[in-house]
Amino acid sequence: MPHTFGGKKVKEPGARKRKIITRIAAAAIVAIIAGAGLYIYISNQGSTTQGSTSCTTGTLVLGAPKGTYAKINTSLGCIEVQLYPSAAPKTVANFVNLSRTGFYNNLVWHRIVAGFVIQTGDPNTRNGGGNRSLWGTGGSGKTVPLEINSTLHNDYGYLGMARSTDPNSGSSQFYINLANNTSLNGQYTVFGKVISGIDVALAIGKVTVNSTKQPVTPVFVTSITIQDTP
Repeated sequence: MPHTFGGKKVKEPGARKRKIITRIAAAAIVAIIAGAGLYIYISNQGSTTQGSTSCTTGTLVLGAPKGTYAKINTSLGCIEVQLYPSAAPKTVANFVNLSRTGFYNNLVWHRIVAGFVIQTGDPNTRNGGGNRSLWGTGGSGKTVPLEINSTLHNDYGYLGMARSTDPNSGSSQFYINLANNTSLNGQYTVFGKVISGIDVALAIGKVTVNSTKQPVTPVFVTSITIQDTP
């Protein structure tokens, strides 16, 4: 049956032609996957990489610098992340150091906005205690400068560094984008992306929150492990 395209009728290919086209398309997809490395990331909500809730050991990506990957273990599952030390060297070095010293252990995802971001990294939230009015105000005591790279954006699944009104006030708090937040581009350092477990991030984004976007029942970052392989 003929179809229309741009006002012109286009005859549907015959069965033999359809088979040839299908084979060519399949070959092209294989070629794209082979050239894209071990992981494919699609920046569309609902289309993600592996959705595992437990961290597993993967294969080394050739040429990847040491400390390029992080496993964010949470009370709802594991989120695996690829970091970008060449694009945001100071931010990644700070994140890696804090993770290795156990700074993030048992901190709460203190800011949860469905369809926007989930945020953590405030020591005031450790073990879910303390004064909730102070959640979101703390840091590590050290700051890192704003590092903007034109190739990285606040797209779905990407990690960004939170800060105050001072552009160079990034410290320990970071967020995961739950949507393509283009309004944040050029204002916050993007330093990584989720390569597995995006479903866990989305699940955190759906928990019940209070009027200040804090989780009613705390969801924790239990630990963050830095490693050389996914």
